[in-house]
Amino acid sequence: MAFGVAQGIMPFLGWALGIAFVSHISTYDHWIALILLSGLGLKMLWEARGGNENIPEPSLSGWALGTAAIATSIDTFAAGITLPALGLPVLLTCIAIGTITALLSSLGVMIGGMASSRIGKYAEVAGGIILIALGIKIFVEY
Repeated sequence: MAFGVAQGIMPFLGWALGIAFVSHISTYDHWIALILLSGLGLKMLWEARGGNENIPEPSLSGWALGTAAIATSIDTFAAGITLPALGLPVLLTCIAIGTITALLSSLGVMIGGMASSRIGKYAEVAGGIILIALGIKIFVEY
């Protein structure tokens, strides 16, 4: 639930910043998307190549959970900056992002333990490649 709330609020905050600077951002939004998505994709690829899979991740609760939710939503804040240039309905978009994130993260927690031992690193590599490809697609289409 914390991740859904953070993912729903952060694009709104980014939108508020973006609306103030839309004339400046629209000139460079394709560069912003390329850099942010490629950076996140490269980070995922980097994390997939290292680490010890036998060491369990600590569970999150309280302040640690809230901090993790906000930290993982920074990219959504950045994506929210581009909402004015895309002409999307902001409130509906933020509600959809938050709801979908809450549902999918709950589902991920339920099945993640079983699947991580089999596909953990492969899924992270695939996700990184998809983010980089999406950044390149946005940049090329501009």
